Amino acid sequence: MNASSSMARVAAPVTYQRDDYVLYRDPEKFWLGKAGHTAVCRVDGVLPYSSGEIRYTLARLDSTGGLIKLARSPYMRLLPPADAMRDIDTAPLDTDMGTVDMAPAAVAWLIAQSTTASRRPDLPRT
Repeated sequence: MNASSSMARVAAPVTYQRDDYVLYRDPEKFWLGKAGHTAVCRVDGVLPYSSGEIRYTLARLDSTGGLIKLARSPYMRLLPPADAMRDIDTAPLDTDMGTVDMAPAAVAWLIAQSTTASRRPDLPRT
């Protein structure tokens, strides 16, 4: 077995944009076995360096709040909007069924859509 086949593959660094939602893992806390090493965050700032490296300021979205400064992209993963919205996109149109498994916001959105869908569209005023 050669050495390269036993090494784990590392994802290529990804660049993130301000207001992206990411999952961040603090490598020091993780490797030391400390609690609270993983958090859902929003990218608050993008800090490019002259070396080409990019670091990020992250706003924690959990109850601890606060900022994580100088986060590196190999320890971040994008939380895609499609995953967050999947329950709305795949929800049944009958609001009486299946709402138990859906987030309250998804149910409210579906109800709003069903009330506007049954109305005639307003014509533009000239």
